[in-house]
Amino acid sequence: MEIKSIEIQSDHVHLLVSAKPRYSPSKLINIFKGASSQKLRNLFSKLKKKDELWTRTYYVGTTGEISEKTIRKYIEECQ
Repeated sequence: MEIKSIEIQSDHVHLLVSAKPRYSPSKLINIFKGASSQKLRNLFSKLKKKDELWTRTYYVGTTGEISEKTIRKYIEECQ
């Protein structure tokens, strides 16, 4: 998988990801949330006390109807 674009805001993160079809969106989300949670907990000891760092919710869309360029532009403009 490849992260093609990322925008981090105070209450959410936008990612544009390219991945092989064998990875379901839910699997990708679990990988991102798990890895980032572990990294952040190692960097900031206060976070180790929290039971959950991320909520269980997420939104996934595909590039089937719109182009990657359009999605990339949207993510960049969300700053």
